[in-house]
Amino acid sequence: MNEHCGLKKRLLLISAAVLLAGIVSGVVIYLVAPNSDDISSMDDSKMYRHNLELYGGKLNVLANELVQGFYGLWRGRVLAFTLAGLSAIVSLGLFLYARSLPPDA
Repeated sequence: MNEHCGLKKRLLLISAAVLLAGIVSGVVIYLVAPNSDDISSMDDSKMYRHNLELYGGKLNVLANELVQGFYGLWRGRVLAFTLAGLSAIVSLGLFLYARSLPPDA
């Protein structure tokens, strides 16, 4: 029982540390990073979309939009929100796991 008590406390501390690190990192990235609109990316011109559809069909256009949307999560200020959200999810998972452990003796 004593081992579970120590594990539970450590998991709760790790959960808090992950959340704090994610939020602090998110704030720093948000303050330092340029706005996502300022970052030059592949041009979404009509000609580019036309060529995508011409060579790969509408499914190719959809796949390209999904990939560009995913890459957009890892650039600029949006990265700050992505990092904070992921750290909150991991922290919540650790917290819920720690709460599911048996109570202290």
